[in-house]
Amino acid sequence: MQYLGLLASALIALIAGLVIHLFIIGVNVTNWWKGRSVTPIDHIVTSLGMSRMGAQCANTLLLLIPMFIWRNLDPHVYMVGGLSYTFFSHASNWLTSLLSIVFCLKISNFHSRLFLYLRGMIVHRTVYFIVAAVLLSAVTILMTLLAASSDGIYNKTITNLTYCNNIPFVYSAAIGAIFSLLFYWISSVLLFTSLYHHTAKMKKSSNSSINLETYYSVMKFVSFTFIYNTLYFIWFFFCIFNYFFHCVNLDWLHIILNFLPVLHSSYLIYKTAKLRSQMSKVLQNVTDFLFQRKDLETRENIEVVAL
Repeated sequence: MQYLGLLASALIALIAGLVIHLFIIGVNVTNWWKGRSVTPIDHIVTSLGMSRMGAQCANTLLLLIPMFIWRNLDPHVYMVGGLSYTFFSHASNWLTSLLSIVFCLKISNFHSRLFLYLRGMIVHRTVYFIVAAVLLSAVTILMTLLAASSDGIYNKTITNLTYCNNIPFVYSAAIGAIFSLLFYWISSVLLFTSLYHHTAKMKKSSNSSINLETYYSVMKFVSFTFIYNTLYFIWFFFCIFNYFFHCVNLDWLHIILNFLPVLHSSYLIYKTAKLRSQMSKVLQNVTDFLFQRKDLETRENIEVVAL
C-alpha cells in the first residue's frame, strides 16, 4: 500500500510537470519559430523548463526502479539515472540563478560602472550564459566521475550498488547546489533592495499619478521565487544530509522535490502575460470541447428517448 501511494504521487507529479513544462517550451519555441520577439527572459525560462523536465523524469526513474526491477537491475542504469538527475538539477539551479541575475540587471537602478557593464554584457549575451550553465553542470559531473574512478570508487559502486557506495556522487550535487545558491541569493537580495528603495523614492515624490502596481507585482514575484528556491534547497540538502550521514534515501522527499518546480513553473505562467494568455486560450478550448461533447451526448440521449 505504501508503494502504491508513492507510485501515485510520483506519477501525478511527473504528469503535471510534463504538461506545465512542455506548455512553456511549446509557447516560446512557437513564438520563435513564427518570428515573434523572444526576450532573454524567454530564453532562460524555456531552458529552465527543459532542465526541470529532464530532472523530473530522471528523479521519477530513480523512484520507480527500486519498486519494480531492483533484483534484475543493471547497475549502469541506476548510475546513469543518478548522474542524469544531478546534471539536470544542477542546470536548473544555475538557470534559476541566471534568471534572477538577469531580472536584477534589467530592473535594478544601480548606476555604478561595474553594474552597467554587467548589464550590457549579460543581458545581451544570455544564450552564451545558458550554454555556460549547461557546460558547468556537465563539467561538475565529469569531475566527480574522474575523482571517483581515480580512487577506485566507481568500479566498486558498479559491482556492488548500494546507497552508501554512492557517497562520492553526493559531493557533486552538494558543491554545485551551494555555488548556484550563493549566486541566486546575492542577485535576489540586490534586486529586492533596489526595487524597495526605488518604490520608496517614488512614493515620496510629488507626482502622485505614478502607478506602482508593476513594481509591487515584481517584488511579489521575487519574494515568491526566493521562498521557492529556499524551500527547494532546504529539501535538497536535507535529502543529501540523510543520504550522507544515515545512508537513507527518503522517497517522499524526492517526490516533494518533483512537486516544487511544478509549482514555481505554474507561477511563472501566471505572472508572464504571454504564457498566461496562451494558457487561458488552451483552458477555454478544453472547456468548450468538454461542454460541446456533453451537449452532444445529451442530444443523443433525448433522441433515443424520443424513439
